Amino acid sequence: MSDKRLYLIDATAFCYRAFYALSGLATSLGQPTNAIYGFVGILNKILKDNKPDYIAVCFDVSRDTFRQKKFADYKLNRPPMPDGLKSQLSFIKDIVRAWGLTIFEKEGFEADDIIATLAKKAKEHHLPVTIVSSDKDILQLVDENVLVYSPYKDTGTLYDNKKVLERFEIEPKQIADVITLMGDSVDNIPGVPGIGEKTAVSLVKEFGSSEELLKNIDKVKKEKIREALKENIERVKINKELVLLDKNVDLKFDLNLLKVSQPDSKELVKLFKALEFRKFIKDLSLENDLPEDVLVNLLKDKELREYVSCVDELVLFGNSIDDLVFFAREEFFRVEAFGENIKQLLSDPRVKKIGHDLKKLKILFANNGIILEGINFDTMIAGYLLNPAKTEYGLSSLAWDYLDRTALDDLTDSAQAVKLIVNLRPRLQEQLKDKGLIDLFNNIEMPLVSVLAEMELSGIKIDEDILKKLSLSLEKRLNELIKHIYSLSGVEFNINSPKQLREVLFERLKLPVGKRTKTGPSTDEEVLKNLAVKHELPAHLLEYRQLTKLKNTYIDALPLLVDKKTGKIHASFNQTGTETGRLSSSNPNLQNIPVKMEIGRNIRRAIISSGKDYRLLSCDYSQIELRVLAHLSKDEVLIDAFKSNKDIHKATAALIYNVEEKEVSNEMREVAKRINFGIVYGLSSWGLSRDLGLAVNEAQNFIDAYFLRYPKVRTFIDEEIRQASERGFVTTISGRRRYLPEINSKNIALKQLAQRQAVNTPIQGSASDLIKMAMVSINKEIKENKLQAKMIMQIHDELVFDLPVKESSRVEKLVGSIMENVLKLDVPIKVDVKSGLNWQEMEEVL
Repeated sequence: MSDKRLYLIDATAFCYRAFYALSGLATSLGQPTNAIYGFVGILNKILKDNKPDYIAVCFDVSRDTFRQKKFADYKLNRPPMPDGLKSQLSFIKDIVRAWGLTIFEKEGFEADDIIATLAKKAKEHHLPVTIVSSDKDILQLVDENVLVYSPYKDTGTLYDNKKVLERFEIEPKQIADVITLMGDSVDNIPGVPGIGEKTAVSLVKEFGSSEELLKNIDKVKKEKIREALKENIERVKINKELVLLDKNVDLKFDLNLLKVSQPDSKELVKLFKALEFRKFIKDLSLENDLPEDVLVNLLKDKELREYVSCVDELVLFGNSIDDLVFFAREEFFRVEAFGENIKQLLSDPRVKKIGHDLKKLKILFANNGIILEGINFDTMIAGYLLNPAKTEYGLSSLAWDYLDRTALDDLTDSAQAVKLIVNLRPRLQEQLKDKGLIDLFNNIEMPLVSVLAEMELSGIKIDEDILKKLSLSLEKRLNELIKHIYSLSGVEFNINSPKQLREVLFERLKLPVGKRTKTGPSTDEEVLKNLAVKHELPAHLLEYRQLTKLKNTYIDALPLLVDKKTGKIHASFNQTGTETGRLSSSNPNLQNIPVKMEIGRNIRRAIISSGKDYRLLSCDYSQIELRVLAHLSKDEVLIDAFKSNKDIHKATAALIYNVEEKEVSNEMREVAKRINFGIVYGLSSWGLSRDLGLAVNEAQNFIDAYFLRYPKVRTFIDEEIRQASERGFVTTISGRRRYLPEINSKNIALKQLAQRQAVNTPIQGSASDLIKMAMVSINKEIKENKLQAKMIMQIHDELVFDLPVKESSRVEKLVGSIMENVLKLDVPIKVDVKSGLNWQEMEEVL
């Protein structure tokens, strides 16, 4: 026998197994990748661990094989190949070919038959074989020349003659006889009634084979088994034909074709990039494709004088003030010291600044007494606009997407980072233009970078005494709650432990299980709300969770976030955190303070103006998403309601209840309010029935009545879904895109979610565009008028300012006017303006 070895891979079986084992994997554009990922993982493992000399990758072609002709019900219980798997097979085969491996498949035969034939031919060439499969049927091929390797379970299991005998108590060649007698539910092969695996093994051990058993039926000791065999002689014969693998498939056996050749690394990288498989590119052990080392000059301040007058663009990057690299006039510089010339270059708005995460850099400079102006192109923001669904926008990630590079790790060298930015900028700019995003980028998102940096630098003043008192009060309430929870439970337990909570709710108190997770019955908020009508305990658990979260997230955390130098909190406002274009905030998340709860209102009370002669000013768009809906849908009735300055919820209630507005009750208005806002988020009759405690058909009647009164809203919704289905994305007023890869999914739940997003995104995203435009204009006006007022927070549709009392009247008018007029809609835009010493206790400004 040769010292080399042929590996035969049961590819179809591995594809199926991975497809069902790794659910939910897909690219950002919606291409399922679970089967590909699992298969490549197995193939990678084989190539790395075993370094085979020869490989054949064997596939089924179709379900129509010679076995169906013998037994029509063969594999009849198996459903057709799922579309999600079918769409992955071509990728899998392309990957196999790019790896330099040969594919074997033949119409009318299964992969197992091809494997059996290749194993036989390999034996004729004195070439030992390892079959890679987890299928028990394939063990019938094991002999002194053939091993079977199942790669699952830790290091996998290698079957030789001894291992098969140890595991099944029979020889490999008898495996087919055992399956013949007991049947195979997976392949829909019916066994002999009353014969399971244990009995089948016992009979084969006694008689040697199924053929010998049939010749000696009368010697079978158990009467029941004996009679069953007599009644199923033909079944046993057919089963044996079905189970035996065909070793004589007409295949060309050429060792040159089977030899493992060098992979086409470029093709593999191309495929793995398309499939978003970063891990597997790393596994290819390619050379890191970062830009080559960059020669950096040391730049002293005095040497910069000659550059100041002729530099119109400056690319810059750095993680600290001591590690800043500039690129200008085709040269790279590292700054030795920040003298007046460099400061002048950085603060000159005429010099365009290009970089990555320039907000961070602007804040870094500001904290070191350096002003950064002229912010022009941020690769992070460009990457976000082009694909708002990405989880992160690091330079390596963007280089992967747009520069055909394989660099995957975070960059630590500033010079290489600058080189990447230089190369990325034209690619990103071209893409922005091609997708109609360049105006949004230049006129809204890039100016907003500086606005957000200045907001973060301004910071927010808090009253720590209020929070301290609130913490003590909350601690007392939580202790009372814990005692009451223990009393109701009849046992002390860890309330924060889902396992212990499950035991109390479902085993001790015998409450009904609402839904299950992988670890057992769920104890989430929805379940506890449903259980609260059956027992007192769940309501107290919900209160405990809410209070604990508020205490840990805000009341106790806010004082710890106060900067000792400024005495303020400097929250981050994130520009790349949502797919709709909305800003998000972190450290702390100011947008999640629950205003409807008393404790939430007390937290807002602790956010105060910066001094005794200062006030907070809140300017909040009134029902802006409904106004945007009116504008986008062009519904005359809805537009007229806003133009007439009607109470929109009351007006809607009057329409759907068919009464005069003066006859609308508070309950009727509340129903209309839920529908008005629900329409924006893809309201369903089931959702409305749950929210209002109505029957589903009654809720549907309300929704039907809404669309009857506002028919163009229905048309708008249908049209947005239709366009999204055709184009794969939706847009906002400013052209912002959101891609919806699941809009045509065969998974109904995913499709319906994408349809709701297709309706909501143009509305919510347009409202976001509007407030961003306002923020840019307001910031510009405040600077040009040399006002001391500072924009300190943006909370969804609300802007909050900290300003001297003496500027109140002027700023109120300026901000209100800009917010209401920065973008003209078909309906008037209204802003609610309030002022006060803290964020909660505010009075309306007339």
